Amino acid sequence: MEYVDPIKELESINAIKEILRKQSQRDLLLFVLGINTGIRVSDLLSLKVKDVIDDEGMKEFLYITDSEETKAYYLNGKVHVELEKYMKEQVLLEEDFLFKSKKNAQAITRQQAYRIINKAAKLVGITGKIGMHTLRKTFGYHAYRKGIAISILMDIYNHHSPSETLKYIGINKEDKKLVRVDVNL
Repeated sequence: MEYVDPIKELESINAIKEILRKQSQRDLLLFVLGINTGIRVSDLLSLKVKDVIDDEGMKEFLYITDSEETKAYYLNGKVHVELEKYMKEQVLLEEDFLFKSKKNAQAITRQQAYRIINKAAKLVGITGKIGMHTLRKTFGYHAYRKGIAISILMDIYNHHSPSETLKYIGINKEDKKLVRVDVNL
């Protein structure tokens, strides 16, 4: 697997959002959900509408079960806003894939998701390597920079050491010194 970078600059993230907003609400939701939860792309693409919405509305947590355990992922306000817009413009049933292809009832492919994200990143001038782990790494990079404990990120990524997680999310020695723990009481 080739190494890819997180998107570290907030201006680039916002510029990608604007490109995707003009392109497709589905594509924007894919990006926003990925960078706000750290969920693997394979799990994102297998999501069904019922995973994020029930009779009471949008869920607060998304639960994903892998072979070992079930993990809860918080769906924050940014995700809720884009999900609400997406659901208003789509006619989707609870069993439909959330990221449904425009060609058939299947989910978009990993290759299509890559093309969507990579093209938007190139359009905003990102020169680093962009891939499907970029969304996950972007989540981790910004979570860490905002003071989320490395132990929590290790658990999300199923990593065995802090150094493995720091390397994965693109934190080097200079970045480690700049972490803000802003309690803001």
